Amino acid sequence: MKSPLIAVTAALLMLGASSAANAKGCIKGAVVGGVAGHYAGHHGVLGAAAGCLYGRHRANEQDKQQQQQSQVNGQGKL
Repeated sequence: MKSPLIAVTAALLMLGASSAANAKGCIKGAVVGGVAGHYAGHHGVLGAAAGCLYGRHRANEQDKQQQQQSQVNGQGKL
């Protein structure tokens, strides 16, 4: 059971290395989700996919929040 988890993790790390800008948050979420899915019922791949989606969602939300804060701070200095 460890080999599929290792294979998925290695594949995601290689994918993340080639397109780091598009996969922001995906690698960390996939690793955590894969481990959680494995222990929750031997569904590591499903957990990795869900973790990747959640990680990307969180990263996008944080980027939007930072952009809004920078716009507010930039307007206040005028």
